[in-house]
Amino acid sequence: MSEQELLRLFRRCDALLEGHFLLSSGLHSNRYIQCAQVLQYPEVATDLGAKLASYFKDLSVDFVVGPALGGVLVAHEVARALKVRALFTEREQGVMTLRRGFSVAPGSNVLVVEDVVTTGGSTREVITVMREGGAKVVGIGALVDRHTGRLDFDVPFHALLTLEIATYPPESCLLCSKGEPLVKPGSR
Repeated sequence: MSEQELLRLFRRCDALLEGHFLLSSGLHSNRYIQCAQVLQYPEVATDLGAKLASYFKDLSVDFVVGPALGGVLVAHEVARALKVRALFTEREQGVMTLRRGFSVAPGSNVLVVEDVVTTGGSTREVITVMREGGAKVVGIGALVDRHTGRLDFDVPFHALLTLEIATYPPESCLLCSKGEPLVKPGSR
């Protein structure tokens, strides 16, 4: 599936929204990607997971992990394609953590995946949790890369779809200055 086909899929599923949005990073944007609208279709989620997994098939991966909530289905489907287990992290009192009895064996190789990467903040939090558990992060994947600068994760990073979408700090947001209502559709 090409990037253009993926973009058409996201539009057809109403996963690419237009308006004035508060992102989980705290930034504002005129567009929002709601991957849940695409991932609600199991056959599509499986196909996207397999496509993302294909970038990492030559790596030794013991398990795949993604942050709750957006990375849970992505981790599951990528893990299915790689035939490994899927875990997720979640915030507990604002701190990303591994819960629900999940464990990380020291020295295990982990692939970190996300639905959408904007600043890379959640991804970095998951990386920290994995490294603190003794795992080695061997790659990072996302369905959508919508960052506006350079992301440096120190390991291979691949996304199925790359979109340049403007983001604004709240204090200099063009949409705020026009009085457009702010919507918070995010996951935090």
